[in-house]
Amino acid sequence: MTRALELAELAASKGEVPVGAVLTKDQVIVAEGHNLTVTSQDPTAHAEVVVIREAAQKLGDWRLTECTLYVTLEPCAMCAGALVLSRVRRLVFGASDPKAGMVESLGNLVQDERLNHWIEVTGGTLADSSGDLLKDFFRARRGS
Repeated sequence: MTRALELAELAASKGEVPVGAVLTKDQVIVAEGHNLTVTSQDPTAHAEVVVIREAAQKLGDWRLTECTLYVTLEPCAMCAGALVLSRVRRLVFGASDPKAGMVESLGNLVQDERLNHWIEVTGGTLADSSGDLLKDFFRARRGS
C-alpha cells in the first residue's frame, strides 16, 4: 500500500487526481500505476483499470484469480466492476469515497451475491495518508 501511495503522489505531481494502485501475485508486484485520465484524455484510465490491463498483459491471462489489488481510494462502480470481471481475489483500499465508492460507501459491487465472483475486501489501510493527499490536491486546485 505504501507503493500505491507513492504512485498517488506521482499522479498529483502530473495534475492527475492522486490515486495509485499496485497489483500483486504471490506478494510480488506484477503491475503498478496511477490515474491517467487527464494525461491520456481517457475517462476509463483510473488507476485500477490501468493496473488491471497491465497485469493481464504481463500474466497472459485476463483472470487475475491469485492477485491482490492495493489502491489508495475506494473503487468507483467502473473500477469495482473491472475488479469483479478480472476475478481479482483480494482488494485492499485506503480512503473511503462517500461520493462514488462502490465497495462500502454507496454500495458493495465486489461482494454482490447476484454476481459470479466475490472479492475479499480490506478497507481503511493508510486511509489518513490517502485521504489527506486527495484533500490537499483538491484544496490546491480550488485555491483555498
